[in-house]
Amino acid sequence: MAKSFNVVVPALAAALALSACASNGGLPTLPPAQFQASEDGPGAEYVVGPLDSLSIFVWRNPELSTSVTVRPDGRFTTPLIEDMVATGKTPSALAREVEQKLATYIQEPIVSVIVNNFNGPLSQQVRVVGEAARPQAIPFRSNMTLLDVMIAVGGLTEYAAGDSARLIRYDKASNTQKEYAVKIESLLKGGKTNANIAVQPGDVIIIPESFF
Repeated sequence: MAKSFNVVVPALAAALALSACASNGGLPTLPPAQFQASEDGPGAEYVVGPLDSLSIFVWRNPELSTSVTVRPDGRFTTPLIEDMVATGKTPSALAREVEQKLATYIQEPIVSVIVNNFNGPLSQQVRVVGEAARPQAIPFRSNMTLLDVMIAVGGLTEYAAGDSARLIRYDKASNTQKEYAVKIESLLKGGKTNANIAVQPGDVIIIPESFF
């Protein structure tokens, strides 16, 4: 009897696993995230992206201080500096480069760069497409979860197949894109906390339309 039980249990476990994969379209799932992060420490330092609004302050040189918007090509122009690349740099690194440029014209410039409107590069955004109320790209912030993303896009439309949604994530280790099943309807309407996963910069969430 014991031998028979040992055979049945693995077979049952395998059947359940196959059933779970089938319900997720064969895609793997991600572990749930905490609704409240245990530590709200700082995340990775912010990187400037296209369409970010910057305030550039040059100490004791108000005529050189200005506010600019980073162009779609990732560059900006200020007094004495033309077509400087901003994207991919932190505000502090950008300030040091502006100082180097201005050092040609003024003695020992001291520059501060403040980001006023955050967009970030695409690699630092979370993009939501399909049957969200307001599909859009959202700047990633530290400890962001699927629930935070769905609040930002206004939830699902009435035609959404929320539990058939997919999350596409770039995996640096394998240099490939991976897809995961996400259960948005279970999270928002069913209150299933284990469906609330952590998102990462660059994630793309695709929400299909229901055919029923």
